[in-house]
Amino acid sequence: MKSTYKPLGNFIQEVNNRDRSVSVDLLLGVSIQKKFIPSIANTIGTDMSTYKIVKRNQFAYGPVTSRNGDKISIALLEDYDEAIVSQAYLPFEVKDTNELLPEYLMMWFRRPEFDRYARFMSHGSAREIFGWEEMCNTLLPIPSITKQRELVKEYNVIQNRITLNQQLIQKLEEVTQSIYNHWFVDFEFPDENGKPYKSNAGEMVWNEELQKKIPVAWEYLLLSSKVNFRYGKNLPTEKLLKSGYPVYGGNGRIGYIDNYMYDNPQIIISCRGAASGKIIITNPFCFITNNSIIFEYNNKYEFNYLKDYSLNNTFEGYVTGSAQPQITIDSLKDIKLLCPSKDVLLSYQFTLTPIYNYHSNLIKINEALLVMKELLLSKLATIEN
Repeated sequence: MKSTYKPLGNFIQEVNNRDRSVSVDLLLGVSIQKKFIPSIANTIGTDMSTYKIVKRNQFAYGPVTSRNGDKISIALLEDYDEAIVSQAYLPFEVKDTNELLPEYLMMWFRRPEFDRYARFMSHGSAREIFGWEEMCNTLLPIPSITKQRELVKEYNVIQNRITLNQQLIQKLEEVTQSIYNHWFVDFEFPDENGKPYKSNAGEMVWNEELQKKIPVAWEYLLLSSKVNFRYGKNLPTEKLLKSGYPVYGGNGRIGYIDNYMYDNPQIIISCRGAASGKIIITNPFCFITNNSIIFEYNNKYEFNYLKDYSLNNTFEGYVTGSAQPQITIDSLKDIKLLCPSKDVLLSYQFTLTPIYNYHSNLIKINEALLVMKELLLSKLATIEN
C-alpha cells in the first residue's frame, strides 16, 4: 500500500442538521449518475422538519446499495447553497479543505472501482448497506493539496468542455427541429427563387388521406417504399470490446466490436423491451444488434429528411406486448409519411449536412473527452505527490 493511502474517516465527518424550521424549500435526491437531482417523491403529508440539510461543498449518499445495481448514489452539492434530502441519505463533509479538496474526493467517488468496492463491502440480508463505518474505512490516496488542485483543474477543463459541447449539440438539434418544422410542417421551404413556398403562393393540392392541402408533386407514401426494414444481428455480450467500432442496441451504444455493418449513419428503432419505439441515429461505421430494427434508406439524399421525420414522430403506438414490449417489422409496414419532391429533398440534404456534420463531430469530440476523463480518474490510484 502506498504511503499516500489513508483512511477516509481521518478527513470527513457526518453532518446531521435537520430542517426543524422547515425553511429550506429545495428538495433533492441523489442519482446513480453521482448528481443531485430534483426529488420526485410525494411529500404530501410528510413531516419535512425531519429532512436533512445539505450545504454547498457537502456530500450526501444513499447507504442502501442493493437497489442500485452496480452503482452507489453519492454526490457533492456544488450548484446550490443549501438543499434538503430525505432521512434515508447520509450527509457528510470534509473536515479541513486544506488537507482534502471536496472536488478531489468527488473525483474518487466517480471511479467505477469505488462503486465495486462499495458493493463488495456492503452487508445485510434483506438490504445491503454501505454504512458510515465502511465509508470511513475506505482507503484512498491523499496527495498534497497542490497536487489535488492540479488534478481537479485538469478534470474541470475536460468536464467544462464536455458541457459546452453538449450545449452546442442541444442548440444544433433545436436548429434542425426549427428547419424541419418550417419546411415540412409549415411548407415554407425555399421555392425556386429562394422565398418561402407557401407564403409566396406556392401551388398546393388537396390530399384526401391527410385531409389537408400539401405542396404539388409531394406524395403520401408508405415508409416501406423509402426504407428497407431489417433486424440487426445477434451479438453475445461477451464479444463486446472496450474499443473499436461502436455497437448499438435498443438503448443506444452498448460497447465496441472489431467489425462493422454500415459505413454510413443509420436510423434504428428499438424493438424489444421498455425502450421499444425509441429512435436512435447511429454513427458511421457501426454494428447494430437484433434489439433494433434498421431503416435502411434507399437514397442518400433522403437521409436527413428520413432521420428528422423519424425523430419528430412517435412510434409508441406500434408497440405490442405487455410482459415483453416489442415492435416487429410487420407492425411498421403500414406507416405512411409525407414525401417531398426530389428537388426539396436534395435541397434539405444540402442545407442540413453541414449542421449534421458539426453535430456528429461534437459527439465524437465528447466521446474522446469522456475517454480522457475516465483515464484521469483511473490514474488517481497511482498518484504521487
